[in-house]
Amino acid sequence: MLNAQKLTLAVLVQAALVSTAYASEQSEAKGFVEDAEGSVLFRTGYISRDKKDVNPGSDTSSAAQSAIVELKSGFTKGVVGFGVNAVGDASFKLGKNKHAGNGMIPRENGIVDGKLTSGAGDSYDHWARGGASVKARVSNTTVEYGTQVLDLPVLASNTARMVPEYFTGVLATSREINGLELTAGKFTKNQYSDQISTDSNNLDRAVVWGAKYKVNDQLNTSYYGLDSKDTLQRHYVNANYAMPLANKDTLTLDFSGYHTKFEEGSRSNIATLTEDKSNSIWAISGTYNTGAHNVMLAYQQNTGSIGYDYGNNADGAQSIYVPNSYLSDFIGKHEKSAQVQYSYNFADQGLAGLNWTSAFVYGWDIETPTKDDAQEREFFNQVKYTVQSGFAKDASLRVRHSYYRADDAYNDIYMADTNEWRIFLDIPVKLF
Repeated sequence: MLNAQKLTLAVLVQAALVSTAYASEQSEAKGFVEDAEGSVLFRTGYISRDKKDVNPGSDTSSAAQSAIVELKSGFTKGVVGFGVNAVGDASFKLGKNKHAGNGMIPRENGIVDGKLTSGAGDSYDHWARGGASVKARVSNTTVEYGTQVLDLPVLASNTARMVPEYFTGVLATSREINGLELTAGKFTKNQYSDQISTDSNNLDRAVVWGAKYKVNDQLNTSYYGLDSKDTLQRHYVNANYAMPLANKDTLTLDFSGYHTKFEEGSRSNIATLTEDKSNSIWAISGTYNTGAHNVMLAYQQNTGSIGYDYGNNADGAQSIYVPNSYLSDFIGKHEKSAQVQYSYNFADQGLAGLNWTSAFVYGWDIETPTKDDAQEREFFNQVKYTVQSGFAKDASLRVRHSYYRADDAYNDIYMADTNEWRIFLDIPVKLF
């Protein structure tokens, strides 16, 4: 594991010293102010989970308004360029939110069974968070240290709630070789979307490394690794091949997979582990696109001594880059799942920016403490409209619904039968 990290770091450093056949990003820098960018995203969000066959008090519903600000300076000119970034958010709840949850709104400490418990009290009326980072660039290699929103398959920030999940640490990205991107980093703090403290998850150390390579216009490959101290080690691979067909149709084949070793003391959806466990999850999908129509078939499978798990060990609450992931991620122990998805783009009907997606996923052979062949299923629908022009250009409204049902044996350890609604209105504003 450590040898792999050292090898990746060595390759990254060497790549920064290699002359390339195309212009470097730093040589084209215009300046600290000249290349600066700033934006604010105004987001109104609502999530409701109506849980069936359980105490109605278990239902959760949250609504809030947020402003997410992102500021990025350019790089100073010269062989080595320097700059700064800043990201932050300010929010307030809409309504009383007596049943706040779903990772949307922070909650104050409260009393549970006579003990003061974090996040068990009333929801915050308003809150604000954020941080800054410094960055340096040589040629096509950039190093950034500070608060960041990550988009790595093994350490991905949750961006599907009101505000993003933040990590604090250092990340180096190198694109010295045409078509090849190398990544390496170390993070020491993790802040979920509904947390006030910058390190509520008590992250000790998470080391990430990886590479993605564009073989040609049709084939893309990638590999990423994560070593989170005393909790888990994770590897991810992906290959994506887009095959052009007649009449501008395309067939895209995709393979993705994770292998995770959970160490004793790791947290899971069920409990804190008392011994080392491992999981392998892989998926293959085929997507056929013709005109406004898009059809995908996918198969996903788990093996190992535990199901796949993410987010509980400060390993990114969106680190699930597999196709069968909606409200449920179909990640139970030994679970197999199959999906059919259909999407339609209404542009040909004179409604550019309007898209509809419907999917059905069925999972079976789930091993639970009381049953070896438990099942789950989800029917998912989403409609999204993005304004194409005018003063509200890029503003979007997204409405999605999930109908989830499972055997009682799986409800008990994973998730209750649930009807979920998510409604998000996003209005981006460019500051400069």
